[in-house]
Amino acid sequence: MDVKQDEVIRPLANNHPSLWGDQFLVYDEQEEQDGVEQIIESLIGEVRKELVALNDSDEHINLLKLVDAIQRLGIAYYFEKEIEQALQRIYNLYRDEWNGGRPSLWFRLLREQGYYVSCDSFNYYKDDTGSFKESLTNDVLGLLDLYEAAYLRVPGEVVLDDALVFTKSHLENIAKDPLRCNSTLSRHIREALERPIRKRMPRLDALRYIPFYQQQVSHNKSLLKLAKLGFNRLQSLHKKELSQLSKWWKGFDVPKNFPYIRDRLVENYFWILCVYFEPQYSLSRIFLTKVLALATILDDTYDSYGIYEELKIFTDAVQRWSTTCLDSLPVYMKLIYKILLDVYEEMEETMGKEGKAYELNYAKESMIEFVTSYMKEAQWREEGYVPTVEENKSVRFISCGYKMATANSFVGMGDIITEEAFKWVKTNPQVVKASSAICRIMDDIVGHKEEQQRKHVASTVESYMKQNDTTKEEKVYDLLNEQVEDAWKDMNRESLICKEAPMRLIMNVINLSRSIDTLYKYEDTFTHVGEEFMDNIKSCFVHAMSV
Repeated sequence: MDVKQDEVIRPLANNHPSLWGDQFLVYDEQEEQDGVEQIIESLIGEVRKELVALNDSDEHINLLKLVDAIQRLGIAYYFEKEIEQALQRIYNLYRDEWNGGRPSLWFRLLREQGYYVSCDSFNYYKDDTGSFKESLTNDVLGLLDLYEAAYLRVPGEVVLDDALVFTKSHLENIAKDPLRCNSTLSRHIREALERPIRKRMPRLDALRYIPFYQQQVSHNKSLLKLAKLGFNRLQSLHKKELSQLSKWWKGFDVPKNFPYIRDRLVENYFWILCVYFEPQYSLSRIFLTKVLALATILDDTYDSYGIYEELKIFTDAVQRWSTTCLDSLPVYMKLIYKILLDVYEEMEETMGKEGKAYELNYAKESMIEFVTSYMKEAQWREEGYVPTVEENKSVRFISCGYKMATANSFVGMGDIITEEAFKWVKTNPQVVKASSAICRIMDDIVGHKEEQQRKHVASTVESYMKQNDTTKEEKVYDLLNEQVEDAWKDMNRESLICKEAPMRLIMNVINLSRSIDTLYKYEDTFTHVGEEFMDNIKSCFVHAMSV
């Protein structure tokens, strides 16, 4: 039975409408330029030969440089097998005793691939006093390598903590000194200081790196051309997917039916592009974008529209997961519930044809857990209760949605996925906990002041302030930002020691954390979409790269 609408006081947020209108609704299937496919295949063949030749030679530093360029240029998906074989061979030959030059590059690439190589070699960079040698600052690119390597550190690696402090301070000075570096290198350093490779959204990193790579005298012309053509070909696929999703979304007439939500379909798709941009994950990407769009509706319904009695009815319906629950729901919730059931049912049918319908059982379970955590928050809000820090973590690290997003991200990924992978996520492993901590804390730091202006559940910031009996927000921010960095270290360690899931699936978790760093580092750019976010979207989905 509906609550009388004129009696309801809702905790409304003031969200701006979509900035994109119908811009991405229509996708013109443009014919490929004559011979582009053949050129791409030819270039792939050239680069593959070079990779194989270097792997069979003793030029291991050149092999590492080529692997690094391929990954930074955003085309590693063409050469996954060759890169895996190359880094495996490097590891087998050297283990922890690398002596082939550019040790920071070796260290970063091996750790990114999941090899737990030691950081002890970095102690050689220190003098008798335990400080890093000043002579290191003479090699700007070497200093930059060391800076990037330090972000692959795990808890307890003090030498890398020290390396980060040392390289940051010197790189900041070098970037300002025109005698030490030209404008291209200065910009490259400033971008690295703003966001290291470890925290970058891969697709955006390729956009930034391609022009930098092009200006290097020693650049590989075949590789550069492949990066540009590959970027454009993949952009066409992404535009096609975004058009398909836009048509799906438009069918719900969001401005009319859900005027209170953040209408962010395009931004949701960008978010998921961070998780996987490669062509083979198209099905998963479309499904996960729908799930994230749903999560946005649910978030705003629980946070800034639904009242307690309505939310209890809706939560019960989600837990029962049946169309028979539709009649019991308030009118505006019926469509939300129908979308929820339809999205999962459609994907269940698709996966059923591959004998993998079980994937959706785990995906649904994680969604039910996610919605249930929202209900606990609604209860706290209703009671005016400020949870303890531990209570906050137990509920709000689930309500941030990253455990749910991880489980749902696995759906449709192909043979790499087994039932064991879903069972692993269900246990809430440390890598997922760390990613959830990053998501929740960064979101709360930039959003809590605005949220607390209306009736809203207490954030992580409020819980820490109450528990530590302080009103000094900046002090709490510093503490929480340290926890974010610790969570990155935890995530790094788990990516090296976890045996329950392959690296590709762990990368889904790491990539979810990268998207948070991209969208929430200084402010909530998902809620308040600004120029930088709009430019990123246009770069990814509107403007082709000049070849």
